[in-house]
Amino acid sequence: MIEGKAAIAREKGAPLAIEDVTVGALQHDEVLVRIVGTGVCHTDMVVRDQGYPVPLPLALGHEGAGVVEKIGADVKHLAPGDHVVLAFGHCGACNNCKSGRPGYCSEFYDRNFKGARMDGTQALCDHHGHPVGSAFFAQSSFGTYAVATERNAVKIRKDVPLELMGPLGCGISTGAGAVINALKPHAASSIAIFGAGSVGLSAAMAAKALGCATIILVDLHDDRLALASQLGATHIVNGGREDAVKRIQALTGGEGVDFTLECTGHAKVFEQAVDALRIPGVCGLVGAANLGVRASLDMNTLLFGRTVRGIIEGDSVPQVFIPQLIELWRAGAFPFDKLVKFYALEDINQAIEDSESGRVLKPIVRPN
Repeated sequence: MIEGKAAIAREKGAPLAIEDVTVGALQHDEVLVRIVGTGVCHTDMVVRDQGYPVPLPLALGHEGAGVVEKIGADVKHLAPGDHVVLAFGHCGACNNCKSGRPGYCSEFYDRNFKGARMDGTQALCDHHGHPVGSAFFAQSSFGTYAVATERNAVKIRKDVPLELMGPLGCGISTGAGAVINALKPHAASSIAIFGAGSVGLSAAMAAKALGCATIILVDLHDDRLALASQLGATHIVNGGREDAVKRIQALTGGEGVDFTLECTGHAKVFEQAVDALRIPGVCGLVGAANLGVRASLDMNTLLFGRTVRGIIEGDSVPQVFIPQLIELWRAGAFPFDKLVKFYALEDINQAIEDSESGRVLKPIVRPN
């Protein structure tokens, strides 16, 4: 048994509790990771508030980075001492996983939102000896240790600041990958991104790296929009003060944009993102809404050639895409570090509050 601490959600909507936990034995395909830093993501709050009904109690956190301490008997490609970023869980055996689309794994929901390993067991126990959900995104990394699988632990180079790299496992790669891997805008094309949080700003940086001529950011926070201008946006729109669709049409000669990306998870914003498209244009949806939320679209908006598609985890293969983003960052072409503020694990609820209020774009929690 290994002793540590974890931030645990015990009641719907309640602050996370920092508790003593013990880590049990590894299964054959698992690795024990000593966490150096974990990003705070909107999906952590969705689950805390039971927008996705994942069983509680549950150790949250799904953007972990750290050092491999131990490996299971069948782990072949990782060793103690390796630096890793933890991504999402996937089976590696279904048709989508085998064809390079692990974000659409046939077992994706269970492997990330079941609240337990696939066999129903847990890797963590609380100080009373009671099991605690420990497989959130196959990692539960708000704590001193995380148990992940070999498939979702991505080995990275050791000469980059490990505490910074965790958000590449989900939010940052979701935004960047939605542009680079899914929408694939051609040079000189136009894109409007709805939501200038860490996902939307990562998408903007990716759009700039690909040479998009028009990059429009829509948000309600002027400070976020100001940062968007520094990171590559050619135009900014405060959706609380003006009609975003009309403004986008005005900026594009009345036609609309080639691509839009919806990052907020709000139905009305999603509708705007579709309405802002030219004919034919593509809207990517990455914003996570509560289960059951519906949006309303004029069917003729799609009939005339527009496309809407959902994008999970940036359409990425983490083992390939995360190292690529690190190289872009090292080259100065993807400065995601400008989005980050660090917090101690004990201050995790403040980090979450600052994220929800918009004061901080990407909090990273450090357990030590």
